[in-house]
Amino acid sequence: MSGATEGLLPEDASYGSLVGTVADPLLRRKAGRLYWGFFAAAGLGTLVMVVSIAWLFIEGIGIWGVNTNVVWGFAIANFVWWLGIGHAGTFISAALLLTRQPWRAAINRFAEVMTLFAGSIAGLFPILHLGRPYRAYWLLPYPNTMDLWPQWRSALVWDCAAISTYLIFSLLFWWIGLIPDLATIRDRAQTRARQMIYGALALGWRGSARHWHLHDVLYRTMAAMALPLVVSVHSVVGMDFAASLMPGWQETIFPPYFVAGALFSGFGMVVVVAAIMRRGLGLEDVVTPRHFDAMAKIVLAGSVALWLAYGTEWFNAWYSGDPLERAHVAHLFTGPYAPAYLLQLFCNLVAPQLLWFPSMRRRIWVVVTVTLVLQLGMWLERILIIVNTLTHGQLPTTWALYVPTIWDWMLLGGTIAFFVLLFLCFARLLPAVAMHDLGKLLHERRTEG
Repeated sequence: MSGATEGLLPEDASYGSLVGTVADPLLRRKAGRLYWGFFAAAGLGTLVMVVSIAWLFIEGIGIWGVNTNVVWGFAIANFVWWLGIGHAGTFISAALLLTRQPWRAAINRFAEVMTLFAGSIAGLFPILHLGRPYRAYWLLPYPNTMDLWPQWRSALVWDCAAISTYLIFSLLFWWIGLIPDLATIRDRAQTRARQMIYGALALGWRGSARHWHLHDVLYRTMAAMALPLVVSVHSVVGMDFAASLMPGWQETIFPPYFVAGALFSGFGMVVVVAAIMRRGLGLEDVVTPRHFDAMAKIVLAGSVALWLAYGTEWFNAWYSGDPLERAHVAHLFTGPYAPAYLLQLFCNLVAPQLLWFPSMRRRIWVVVTVTLVLQLGMWLERILIIVNTLTHGQLPTTWALYVPTIWDWMLLGGTIAFFVLLFLCFARLLPAVAMHDLGKLLHERRTEG
């Protein structure tokens, strides 16, 4: 076996065996004790999230570590972090589809569903941060003849419009790609209830030539639309910061920098999810070391892009001659949050350099470890972008440290548990790998042979 599909499928693979590998965990294999143990732990963590939100509604945002200077804190930092993870999934799937990457078949499904879960969780944080969540509709871009709200000059309104549009688009893109597989599950289901449920979701798919033609045209058209949409959405998030006059935020590089950071952290999360799904669902035959090798190269490219972004930020502060900008960069390396900043640089810039070596990229545990480290680094980056600026603004009399409270940590941990819980449900209800894409890949391999 040689060519573009080498190392992506077992040598003796057939279409029936590939379908069985993906469908059997849903239809024939019962969940074991390990699954239910993780499910219980994730459910308990989700309960922690619910309790922290309930107490927030009772007491107000004063239970968080925010103060008169650091008015954003964990809530907005976690919003940007989750949004970065969520924005990458659909972009990854669409970009790999348009560039005809054969290794896309094994990862596109859970990359897309990752977008839906992470993006939905991200949307919670701005609403909770409002203090008056019942006024969240003020952020919606609806017509208002009295010109009171929404404030169209605010990047937050554009945030709401862009993010909601992206989530709706991602849901449709994911579902359209899922339709052929839903029909396959419908045909293999052994109970009438499952046949009816999966059949309704499959929208009457019969697999005819006309159905496949229309599906491919629509799917590729939406993939082409997804790429500029992702860039625009996270660019708007970057403008939340860049449109201000605060030192360290008024950077023209922020829009592309935020897009690169989102893809970096998002692809890293895809690696982690792929490793878990591979082990938990027995997908070793379709999620192979070559997939991790390819994803590791993308992660490495993201790290190089962040090297450029960080270097540009430091250079511009020096070259501008602005004493406030220079003081901000000095504060990054010498201020009270300097240890966290240095750890961020190690996680995002140094650790991924292991992936230059092919032997490291082929070791799944190494790639997963590196991507977990970079997730920590990207989370620290989102936190420090906020606190390093807001605690060290233009007036020394306003300087004050930010210290998160137990409720900040509980909400963050609870959302991570909720993310895991959603994925556990997904793994038992829907096919985690695109079976029809595996079939196309198998056909390509036979054509090569």
